[in-house]
Amino acid sequence: MGQKTHPIGFRLGIIKDWQAKWYAAKGSQYRELLQEDLSIRNAIRARLPEAGISKVELERGAQELVVTIHSARPGIVIGRGGQRVEEVRQVVEGLTHKRARLNVQEVRQPELDAQLVAASIAEQLGRRVAFRRAMHQAVNRAMQAGALGMKVICSGRLGGVEIARREKVMQGRVPLHTLRADIDYGLAEARTTMGRIGVKVWVYKGDILPEPKEIEAEPDAEELQMIEVTVGGETEATEGSSDVPTQEN
Repeated sequence: MGQKTHPIGFRLGIIKDWQAKWYAAKGSQYRELLQEDLSIRNAIRARLPEAGISKVELERGAQELVVTIHSARPGIVIGRGGQRVEEVRQVVEGLTHKRARLNVQEVRQPELDAQLVAASIAEQLGRRVAFRRAMHQAVNRAMQAGALGMKVICSGRLGGVEIARREKVMQGRVPLHTLRADIDYGLAEARTTMGRIGVKVWVYKGDILPEPKEIEAEPDAEELQMIEVTVGGETEATEGSSDVPTQEN
């Protein structure tokens, strides 16, 4: 199941959040907004190919559209004096015919971002770098940066061979079925003269939800109090209760 389910979609609403936040009242409106989201993301990535964009989050309000760009190089996105970000904002407004506001957030550790790692490996494959070298270097950098586990799979005509195959490199552990595990997933394609090569990356960063607390076996001291017990019509006083009268035959 872990290989057939998207790791991020599998955890939506549990430890992962949606990248698009809006509501559509009708099915036709949903289709239009979905196609609009795809066109916005494609336009942003096409205008900023060297910015190292990890993901683009969209949030539609009543009056404006808020676009948050997560980039490993925020300076390239902003440009000199904010010129490039203003151009991107105008492109988004032209696609949506709605007022847009752009936010730029920096990706602190690009070695732990699965999408950026996959794009980096695909770019190296496009420059004819040996696929095993690119995969091992990416995994080693991620593990040194603090990842608990990482898996990389490349599929296609690796090395220019006639028959396509799949190669995998893995270090650490990648618990795909554990919902509390923070697993980032990225997919990229390398366009080579021999055809396209797909690159998939899983990065395990640790658990997000805390472990369940153990049930205390010993009760509190306040619960260990002596109580008065009546047996066979006679009342026996508990320890420390000298004021309770006793019956004598």
